[in-house]
Amino acid sequence: MISELGWGIGGAPLLLAALELSSRWRFRRKDRYCVWAPNLRLELHPDPIVFPGLERRVRIEINREGERGNEPPRSVENLYRILAAGGSSVESTLLDQPTSWPGRLEHLLNRAESLEALGAACVHVGNIGRSGTASAHLNVTFQKVLPQYRSLDAIIVMVGGNDVWDWLRVGAPSEYLPSPVSITETCFLCPGRRFSWSPRRSALNLVRREAMIRWLKPIYVRQNTGRWMGRARLMRANAAEIRNSTGDPRQMLDHFEKNFRELLLQAKRYSRLVVVALQPWFGKEHYTPGELAHLWSGGMGDPFRGDKITVYYSLEVCCRLMKLVNERAVEIADDLGLEHVDLMSVVSPSLENYYDFIHFTPAGAREVAEALARFFRAGKSAGAIAPCTPTPLCGSAVKDLGRTAFRSVR
Repeated sequence: MISELGWGIGGAPLLLAALELSSRWRFRRKDRYCVWAPNLRLELHPDPIVFPGLERRVRIEINREGERGNEPPRSVENLYRILAAGGSSVESTLLDQPTSWPGRLEHLLNRAESLEALGAACVHVGNIGRSGTASAHLNVTFQKVLPQYRSLDAIIVMVGGNDVWDWLRVGAPSEYLPSPVSITETCFLCPGRRFSWSPRRSALNLVRREAMIRWLKPIYVRQNTGRWMGRARLMRANAAEIRNSTGDPRQMLDHFEKNFRELLLQAKRYSRLVVVALQPWFGKEHYTPGELAHLWSGGMGDPFRGDKITVYYSLEVCCRLMKLVNERAVEIADDLGLEHVDLMSVVSPSLENYYDFIHFTPAGAREVAEALARFFRAGKSAGAIAPCTPTPLCGSAVKDLGRTAFRSVR
């Protein structure tokens, strides 16, 4: 009996090890890539002090295909399916699901007049936007995720802001060669995912989480989401140095062009229509003290990871670089014969539409969704966009650089 008890005690670790190894084998064998954990449910409560103007309750619901959004219909007959991809401005982390611009766009396109224009019975908009996604990340994501779709009618791409922030984060050097991006950085679920023997990072724990999410459908609640941004705003306000120049951005722009061109070519292979939604930002010639208090981007370091940042680049520099990236995006889209939508002419730069330099409030997200809905209803013509009153973007400093020169919320 003692020997049997000893075997039982000694055999338990062996059994757990065998289960862990079999679970790892299962994940490596599954040829499936998902940006988000399928069927995940989150409820976020943005910090009321940091975000007094945002919704107090934010729902994030991931469907069975790893998209933020409603479940797509099982039948594709008369379904118009759109995929929205990019960084945090697409993910819309601190906006409720129907308030986010992809969620609002789906609602608008399911109205009778929109369905008639599209010749569809139903529209589904899936959102695979993810905070921190630059062009290189989205390029890698598209390589693995797009082949899994049976049919896509349109892909909306909004990316570029993180290419700028990643460059500024390392000091904006003229010589710039970023590290290669791995699929494990861009997808929650993928065959190449790494595991360890610690309980939290084990394959067995992931199996347990998947089973819970799928069958019990729990809602994970997070209080005071985004509190780190309050600290980031203070660091910028108290910066020891504000830099008004950078190294030559040509290598950064060339890196963006390489990846942006490749990801658009991939999108063209898997979708009937590819739309480049040019990334808008909170660009003005003069900012009020209240507006400046909301801005935190452009530092040397990563505030989301807790870096203590003392050196920042001026807002004029940030605006110039954003403009250069958008200009390069337009050149590539035109060269590939793709549609592009200038959202800078639609979303006016104000705290009504932005809660920082690049992220939308509910009002700003509504402007983006309505502009894109007009685009689709008008037979996918960029001329359908009705611009708001033009606003100078950081004054004459934009012209000086010319063509030569979130992470998001958690």
